[in-house]
Amino acid sequence: MEVKSTTKFVRLSPKKARDVAREIQGLAVSSALDILTFTPKKAAQLIGKTLKTAIADAENNFSLDTGTLVVKEAVIGAGPTLRRFKPRAKGSAGPILKRTSHISITLVGSAPEKKKKVARKAAAKKEEAPAAAAATEEA
Repeated sequence: MEVKSTTKFVRLSPKKARDVAREIQGLAVSSALDILTFTPKKAAQLIGKTLKTAIADAENNFSLDTGTLVVKEAVIGAGPTLRRFKPRAKGSAGPILKRTSHISITLVGSAPEKKKKVARKAAAKKEEAPAAAAATEEA
């Protein structure tokens, strides 16, 4: 079962955020949270919030065990860029690009196993078949 969580329009450059996102891909959720907690970057805090949201979704909405969750992928996409201008020399203007990001995290975990209902007749036939084969071998 895959659980996906997205945070959009984060005021952070995608290039800076991708460095942190690469560190947690393929790790267990607990290890990923530990790494993000002790990484001194703004991106680590924002990716950590998105990861916690994905964990809560997996636990509450999909009834997955948080101990078995793994970060399948952490993707940082480019959002819209805010264009501003700064006055420069001789009456000109220099562009300032304020970039934004979309953070998307996908978790993978196994669903809780449900006991399958087996018909009694089918189960009895499966038990009788090996016994009948053993009886023919002895004779």
